[in-house]
Amino acid sequence: MGSFPVTARNRVRRLSEKARYEEAAVFSVLDAGFVAHVGFIDRDRPVVIPMLYARDGGRLLLHGASKARIVRLLASETPVCANVTLVDGIVAARSAFNSSLNYRSAVVFGRARILEAEEQRMHALRALSEQVLPGRWDELRPPAPRELKMTAVIELSIESASAKIAEGPPQDEEEDYAIPIWAGVIPIASTLGNPEGDARVPPGVEPSPAILSLAGRRL
Repeated sequence: MGSFPVTARNRVRRLSEKARYEEAAVFSVLDAGFVAHVGFIDRDRPVVIPMLYARDGGRLLLHGASKARIVRLLASETPVCANVTLVDGIVAARSAFNSSLNYRSAVVFGRARILEAEEQRMHALRALSEQVLPGRWDELRPPAPRELKMTAVIELSIESASAKIAEGPPQDEEEDYAIPIWAGVIPIASTLGNPEGDARVPPGVEPSPAILSLAGRRL
């Protein structure tokens, strides 16, 4: 993998030492999550919408109801910015100023378009399913024509991107280390729990291998 060119659009200015422009760094953040906050302009006003996504190579795949406003707005090469942030810990420093968070964040820029061809749409829907529930697609019935008609799939080609990764203990002022107060990191772990069946699962039907494999997965 290469790196994204650093431009005025994707350059990290605040705490630039935490910036990463390698594709591997950006993609590792995108691959760990599945909800992106997607920003665009609607009637000269900024709008941010949380959306389920999947990374497929150098693009993000998004989906929504075919009649939703965002589908209409993103239908024709619309400029889009998307962010994914995963919070890993609270950094409790010896001063409020130096207290912060440990996190992994990626911001991508590109243009969106609607996928129309059925083969492309099915590939994208499978990728979206696999981002959240790896292996589950093959256990389920295929999407019904009515469901496909109700669902729009959006492709966001990643033209530019950057990641920002904060980790480690507090970075206090040298004179503050003499203050007799605890400082350190309180970890935050986003981990998938054990599956809980709904009330209409027939007796004797156990979670599938795809579902069982998710327990304990950390984002």
